[in-house]
Amino acid sequence: MINAAAGSPEPSPGTVPPAVQTVLAFVNTRADGSGREELFADGSSFGVWLAERDEFDGETVVTDADAAVARELRDALVTVLLAHSGDEDSLGEPLLRAERHLRRVGSLYPLATVVTAGGAELASPQTGVPYVFGTVLAAVTTIAQTSDWRRIKACRNPPCHFGFLDRTRNGAGLYCSTNCGSQVSMRKHRRRQQHRPHLEEK
Repeated sequence: MINAAAGSPEPSPGTVPPAVQTVLAFVNTRADGSGREELFADGSSFGVWLAERDEFDGETVVTDADAAVARELRDALVTVLLAHSGDEDSLGEPLLRAERHLRRVGSLYPLATVVTAGGAELASPQTGVPYVFGTVLAAVTTIAQTSDWRRIKACRNPPCHFGFLDRTRNGAGLYCSTNCGSQVSMRKHRRRQQHRPHLEEK
């Protein structure tokens, strides 16, 4: 259940809201070519990941088909987070496809509003794997109602695309780490060096 209660205290700069933690944990399950493994490769690996996450109620029986659905949902979310980073390759048709997919997923895993004296919460009324996907969507919806939504980004350094919360003062962060930023700068520098001899020949 994802808390969206009005009047909740603002998180301190050193904390990450639970909904943000849920979304980042879900999107940061991709293999990226630099050592991180694919955690949704099949039903077995997806089940192991779920068992380690308390917000999903522990162990859940999953299939390879469930893992495929999880990958599709994750990849659509990563595209949206790349758009938050201004990644040009993710804008236009890729973003439209991702948003269409998220609308379809939202219709398959609807959420319930739980109202109490303390506020309101979004929760998945389903069980098993549908509960997992509903919980992710509840977290996304909760964040989207706050200023944090545009600050949830995916690193623009390919193939990293690691999800992160941009804590820069002006919300202009593009990379998950200084290392990724340096890699991009180095690639740009090398491209300029490669083009320079051609320019000098002219």
